[in-house]
Amino acid sequence: MDTFTYSHSDADLIDQPIGYWASAAGAAVVHHIRTMLAESGLTQPEWWILNQIIADDGRDKADVVATLRGYLNVGDGSLHHDISALHDRALLTEDTGGRLRLTAEGRKLRDDTAGRQQKTRAEIHEGVTDEEYIRTLKVLQRMIHNVGGEAWHH
Repeated sequence: MDTFTYSHSDADLIDQPIGYWASAAGAAVVHHIRTMLAESGLTQPEWWILNQIIADDGRDKADVVATLRGYLNVGDGSLHHDISALHDRALLTEDTGGRLRLTAEGRKLRDDTAGRQQKTRAEIHEGVTDEEYIRTLKVLQRMIHNVGGEAWHH
């Protein structure tokens, strides 16, 4: 475990801009996650798609697209492209009614990646208690509310 040192004293942090730190945290975490996914041969939207159709009976393609629309500015067109890419790699199938299902290979990749994702989450949360994490999210939610913004996650 490496030693972590804060960049500023508490007195100096009070004057730091929340927008910078929230953006820097978001960019660093998303980059870390996307790097892990790339090592599994997946993009982040492809990972989301695999997780949406994990049930044995699959899921309707239109429902998957509607659910994922807007995640980190992902639009319908790119989601359809990602679904096609997963289909071309034989990781999922689509029946004539538009129902998506994982293939055995798709399920194995999804399950293997889920294990790696848990390790990645632990890396991101190292040295942060559950209470600190929850408090941080509540503070960010309040700040979003204070400026008239909206944020939610499924």
